[in-house]
Amino acid sequence: MDNYIKRDLEEKIIAASKEYSCILITGARQVGKSTVLEQLMGNEREEVSLDDMVERKLASKDPALFLQTHSTPILIDEVQYAPELFSYIKMAIDKGAAPGSFWLTGSQPFKLMELAQESLAGRIAIIHMPPLSQHEIYGTGKAEPFAIDMDKLKARAKTNAPADLNEIYNRIWNGSLPGHVSKKYTDRDLFYSSYIQTYIERDVKYIADIEDTVLFGDFIRSAACRAGQMLNVTDIAQDVGISNDTATRWLKILEKSDIIFFLRPYSNNLLKRTVKTPKMYFFDTGLVSYLTRYSSPEILANGAINGAILENYVVSEIIKTYHNNAKDCLIWYYRDSNSNEIDLVIESDGMLHPIEIKRTANPGTELVRPFKLLDKASVPRGKGAIICMRETLSAVDSDNYIVPIWMI
Repeated sequence: MDNYIKRDLEEKIIAASKEYSCILITGARQVGKSTVLEQLMGNEREEVSLDDMVERKLASKDPALFLQTHSTPILIDEVQYAPELFSYIKMAIDKGAAPGSFWLTGSQPFKLMELAQESLAGRIAIIHMPPLSQHEIYGTGKAEPFAIDMDKLKARAKTNAPADLNEIYNRIWNGSLPGHVSKKYTDRDLFYSSYIQTYIERDVKYIADIEDTVLFGDFIRSAACRAGQMLNVTDIAQDVGISNDTATRWLKILEKSDIIFFLRPYSNNLLKRTVKTPKMYFFDTGLVSYLTRYSSPEILANGAINGAILENYVVSEIIKTYHNNAKDCLIWYYRDSNSNEIDLVIESDGMLHPIEIKRTANPGTELVRPFKLLDKASVPRGKGAIICMRETLSAVDSDNYIVPIWMI
C-alpha cells in the first residue's frame, strides 16, 4: 500500500485476532484504523464500509440479513453507524465463529466501547489506536511503553530518531495524522480544514444535535488556544459566546471523539492541598497548530504557546507509547494550593515517577525539587526525569534522569 506507515499496534492486532472472534479498533477520525487492517487482512477478508448509505441502511434495519449477505472473515468499517449489528455478532460468536471472524472499526471510541461491552462482554478485544507516534513516523524497530528506567531509556535511544529544537517543532507543527504525514495530502492547511469540516459534519452531528456548526468550529479553536493548560470552562465559554453548560457539554463531545483528553490532578488522602481542576490536551498537535493559526514551525517555536504546545506534545507522545502497546497508562499531573506543580506523575509497578517538561537544553537541579512533594503520598516515589531539549540521555543525580524529547 502506497504511503503506508507501519504501526506499532500491528503485532497486538494480529495476536488478538488469533484469540478473539471479534476485534474492535477505536480511535479518532483519520488516525489510520481501517488502513492498518487493510494492510494486515490479505485477500480472503471481505470489507464493508458503513459510510456507504445502502450498506448502513441494511445493517441498521435488518442486521441479520446484512450478516447473511456478507461472508466472514469480514472487516466492517465505521460500525458506530449500525449499533444494531452488535447483538447479531454476539449470536454468531456464541454459535462458534472462528477467531478473527469480525474486524470492526469506528470513530466514536466512548460510544463504541459502551456498545461493545454491553453486547459483547468477554467476547471482544478492544484496541484503541491513537494518531501516529514520533516513533512510528521517524523511528525504527519495536517500541515499548515509556518508562523512567535507564536500561529502557538506552534502548529507546536506538529505536528513535534524534531531533533538535527546530526539528521537534517541525514534528509538532506537521502533526500526527497519517493522511498528511504520509504525504498523501501535501497541502497541510487544506488537509486540516477538510478534517475539521468532516469531523463536525459527521462525528459531532452524530453525537449531538448542534445546529450552529460555525460556532462549534470557533469553540474548537478556542479550546486549542488553551491546550496544555488547566481547564477554564468560563474563559472558553466567554471567548465563544456560549454558556458554561454548553461549553462543558461540547468539551465532552471533543473528549468522546478523541480530539482532546484530560489529565486529572494526582491526589490521595495524604495529599490534602491538591487542586481539583484537570489539564486539557489535544491528541494531535498539528491540529492545535492549524487552529491557532501558526503558519510555520519557526513561528510556532517563537510564539506565545510554544511552551504549552511542547508540553502537549510530550504528554500525548508518552500516552501513545502505552496505547500502541495496548496498555493503560496511569498518568496525572500534580499541583497544590501553593502553586507547586509537577508536570506529570506516572504510576508504574507500585511507584510514582515525577516528570518535569522543559524547553531548555540545560536544565538545572532546581527543577527536580518539587518531586519531593510526592514523598507525602501513600505510594512510594521512584525515579524521576526532566524531559527537555537536551540532545543526549543524562542525569541530574542517581534518582533523576535528563531525557531528550526525541527519545519518548
